[in-house]
Amino acid sequence: MNDTALLSVADPALVREVFERTEHFVPSNALTAVTELSPQALRILAREGFALPPILASASGPEHLRVRRIVAKFFSPAKVGAVAQNIRDIARSSARLSADQLAAQGRSDLAGTVAADVPPRIMGTLLGVELPDQRLLKIWSRDSLELFWGWPDQERQLQLAQSAAQFYAWLRDSVRHAQGQQNLWGVLGATGVPEREICSLGYFLLIAGQETTCLLIQTVLYRALRDPAIWEACAGGSQDAAQKFVKRVLATESSVHTWRRAVTEDTELGPHTLPAGAEILLELSGEHLAADPYGHKLAFGYGLHRCLGARLAEMEAVIALEETARALPDPAALAVTECPESHWLRLLSFQAPLKVEVQS
Repeated sequence: MNDTALLSVADPALVREVFERTEHFVPSNALTAVTELSPQALRILAREGFALPPILASASGPEHLRVRRIVAKFFSPAKVGAVAQNIRDIARSSARLSADQLAAQGRSDLAGTVAADVPPRIMGTLLGVELPDQRLLKIWSRDSLELFWGWPDQERQLQLAQSAAQFYAWLRDSVRHAQGQQNLWGVLGATGVPEREICSLGYFLLIAGQETTCLLIQTVLYRALRDPAIWEACAGGSQDAAQKFVKRVLATESSVHTWRRAVTEDTELGPHTLPAGAEILLELSGEHLAADPYGHKLAFGYGLHRCLGARLAEMEAVIALEETARALPDPAALAVTECPESHWLRLLSFQAPLKVEVQS
C-alpha cells in the first residue's frame, strides 16, 4: 500500500466522526506495513513464527472490548498516579546526568538521557514485565516503526525484518515465562487470550508504551529549548507552563501525528464519498488543531481506540520538561544544536527529532 493512495482527513470534527463510526471505519489497516514487504523479508519473519493477528489497536468488536478492559486495569488512574514520583525521580536523575555531561564534555544529547530513560522503565513497572536492555529495546522499537510505517527498500527490509524477528522471539519467550504470574501477559493468558494474540498485543503495546513517548519527550524538549520564556518558566517550577506547552506540542506536532482506517462499505464523510475498501489517513496532530483547547487530545485517538496510556504519556512529558529545565535552568547559557531534517524521524505516522543536543 502506498500512502499517496490514502485520503487525508484533517478536520478534527471529521477525525472524531471516523473514530465514532466504528461500523463504517475499521482499524484493520492500522498496523499494516506501508511498504509491501518482500518475500525475503517475510521469510525472515516467518522463520521466527512472527504473526500479528488482530487484537486491541487493530481489532474491533466484543473481543476487542474484553481485552481492552483487561489492559486498561494496568493503566488505571490510580496505577498511573502511583508512579508519578517514580517518573520524577528517574527524570531528575537523567537530567542531572545531562547537566554533568554538559559540564564535563561541553555537550549532551537529551534524547539519549532524559527522553530515553523515563518511558521504558515506567512501562516495565506498570506491566510487571522485565524489559530487555534499553538500548536493545530502542533498536527493536525504532526498526519496527520503520518496517511497518516507513518506506524501506528491499535491502533495508531484510535488516529491519531481522530486528523485528529478534524482538518477537524475546517477546514470545517473555509471554511463555509469564504463565501463572500477575503481570499483563500472565493475566491475559489466564483469561483465555491465546499466546499469538498476546504477542501481537505486546509487540505494539511495548512500542507505543515507551518509544512513542520517548519521541514525544524529544520533541517537547527540542521545542521548549527554542522558547526561552517557556524554559525559564519551567525551570522556575511552573507546572502550568509545562502542562500547557506539552499540550501545544501534542496539538501541533505529536510523535504520533496520523493514523489509518479502512472503509467497510460505500459511505459519506463530510464532503467525501468513500467506496468500500478505501483507506483513509487521519491527521491527529497539526497546526490546524492549535486553536482548539481540546485539540491535544486527538493525538491519542478518540473513542473506543483512544490510547490507554494517554494520561501516562502526557505526565511523563510534563515531568521530563520540568526536571530538565530545573537541571539546566539558564537557556542563555545553552547553545542548542539545530537538528537537520536528515536527523528527524519522518514516517507515515511517527515523527520526532532524533537528537536534542545542547552545548555549553
